[in-house]
Amino acid sequence: MQPFNPWIWRDPSALAGGYEQTRPDDVPRQRSEGGADEGPDAPGPGTPIDLTGYRVEATDGRIGAIDGASDDAGAGYLVVDTGPWIFGRKVLLPVGTVARVDHLERVVHVDRTREQVKESPAFDPDDFGRTDYREQVGNYYTESYRRG
Repeated sequence: MQPFNPWIWRDPSALAGGYEQTRPDDVPRQRSEGGADEGPDAPGPGTPIDLTGYRVEATDGRIGAIDGASDDAGAGYLVVDTGPWIFGRKVLLPVGTVARVDHLERVVHVDRTREQVKESPAFDPDDFGRTDYREQVGNYYTESYRRG
């Protein structure tokens, strides 16, 4: 098993329209009533995806919405605007925290709790390019996996 790298997708197919495996007798999942009907259909494999605007859910509730993202090789991240939850603070989530993406509902599910995200290093767009800042964020999330 490879060590956890917070900056790479654990399941790259999630970004490009990865779907749950189905059997021939399965009934296709339908959009929920009043859900994301105004959004686009789920993308096909290999389709580049802009996750901006997708809702972000932790294991125990909503975090916010994606304000920006990068899929740079080995350096993927999501910038999440938490809105009033953390007083308008933005947080940086490495893509390694993403458990799955629901393109029909436009929701990104991360496998961290709201508290773990809240306690993460503050996002500063001016610091993001600095190696020590990225190491600080990466180390925080790597350690959060060790603690559980």
